[in-house]
Amino acid sequence: MDAARLVPAYVALGSNLDNPRIQVGRAIGALGTLPATRCVLRSSLYRSPPFGPVDQPEFVNAVAGLLTELEPASMLAALQDLEVRLGRAKPVVRWGPRRIDLDLLVHGATRIDTDRLRLPHPGIAERAFVLVPLAEIAPDLEVPGVGRVRALLARVNTAGVERLAA
Repeated sequence: MDAARLVPAYVALGSNLDNPRIQVGRAIGALGTLPATRCVLRSSLYRSPPFGPVDQPEFVNAVAGLLTELEPASMLAALQDLEVRLGRAKPVVRWGPRRIDLDLLVHGATRIDTDRLRLPHPGIAERAFVLVPLAEIAPDLEVPGVGRVRALLARVNTAGVERLAA
């Protein structure tokens, strides 16, 4: 990899099916297999209540920090391919239960708003289950056009988000 072309990227991971701790751990390990990408940071695992209107089990969430040469669209495609390899099926309902979910949160200073990709991730500023683990590994990260992670975290309700023992 060419160090001069490496861009920091952050990925949220979540699971609430088929032993979620194991699913998230497998996904973190698999991030290192993405082309032209290194996984350099990972948060602890966190238990969090489900997001959205669907009655379902609690989630296990984490965030990983990557260095990548991939462009944002290629990174998204690689993450979606990885989800399929890890056994993700199309959810029956939006925000429903899932074996694994990988969301590209931030890709350098990139801001994109298309039908296929929005960066930074549109829900990042409101989601404690993303901000708590992200703040663990990158509290001073400036989310392009949104704000610093530490400040975003101070504005959300973190009730129910619990760090899991290693």
